[in-house]
Amino acid sequence: MQLGINLGYWGAGMDADNLAVAQEADRLGYAVCWAAEAYGSDAPTVLSYVAARTERIDVGSAIMQIPARQPAMTAMTAATLDSLSGGRFRLGLGVSGPQVSEGWYGVKFDKPLARTREYVEIVRRAMSRERLTFDGEHWTLPLPGGPGKPIKLTVHPQREHIPLYIAAIGPKNLEQTGEIADGALLIFPSAEHLEETAVRHLRAGREKAGKTLDGFDVCPTLPLAVGDDKDVERLADTFRPYTALYIGGMGSAKQNFYNQLARRMGYEQAAAEVQEKYLSGDKDGAAAAVPHELIDRTTLLGSVERIADRMKAYAAAGVTTLTLAPAGFTLDERLTALRAGVEAMERAGLA
Repeated sequence: MQLGINLGYWGAGMDADNLAVAQEADRLGYAVCWAAEAYGSDAPTVLSYVAARTERIDVGSAIMQIPARQPAMTAMTAATLDSLSGGRFRLGLGVSGPQVSEGWYGVKFDKPLARTREYVEIVRRAMSRERLTFDGEHWTLPLPGGPGKPIKLTVHPQREHIPLYIAAIGPKNLEQTGEIADGALLIFPSAEHLEETAVRHLRAGREKAGKTLDGFDVCPTLPLAVGDDKDVERLADTFRPYTALYIGGMGSAKQNFYNQLARRMGYEQAAAEVQEKYLSGDKDGAAAAVPHELIDRTTLLGSVERIADRMKAYAAAGVTTLTLAPAGFTLDERLTALRAGVEAMERAGLA
């Protein structure tokens, strides 16, 4: 199992430290540095900055939003980043959610699985530098009856195959991800529930494609807070607003993928309460309603020894790249957490 670091969103208040965090992760031997986008900072700009100031660590988009870009543009960006970084780019894609897709980009959030499948196929064709043609339900290239011609990408990626990941939560999306991608980006993963909520669906998709999970990257992101084991409950409280935001506020009452995941993990009543409070404007009440056990199972909390034990559980559950999101309001706290992640991996015998 390898380690990754997730910088999250640029503009979240710790921007001055993000480059130092990425550079320390590079020095410590982390495999990949991910950056996110929603409706603020874009991922490619952040990743180009990080790639220019690091040496070995891969840079990855977690995610580049499918409704934000035409697939050929995504292929151009991926090829450029791979070339400029010396072959260190990983392309993570996702459909985002209906609020962002329709409210920010003006793109109808319909048939997300079919859109993703077509999008990935077009991106792969473009990155392979074949003349681009496609005839699908959602995209037709070139447009018929006009002046357009099949065009070939002029940029040469450093590698013949840029790793392609999909952010997936629901069973159908996970199965399709296993079928068409090189890796899956997961969130709120519990080692105890990972087989049931994710890995079995990924495996089914791989089998559909005539493949196994060998070589497929199962890559969850886990918040990390280091401290005394006696303070685990206090450390968990650090992530209450974060957990409540996703389970309660990332989507509507009818469509929230994270809320549905919490329900599949056995927290039906709590998930309903968190969502009801969050959507009514009671964010503090929503945070208070998040069960401690749910936070503890979907984060890494406590001493290096306790974190090492949790890492063993994730490795046994099939995780191949464990991405950390270190908590901390100062650079020193975040760097300490990064180093603790490496130490925990070593103590777990996974490094």
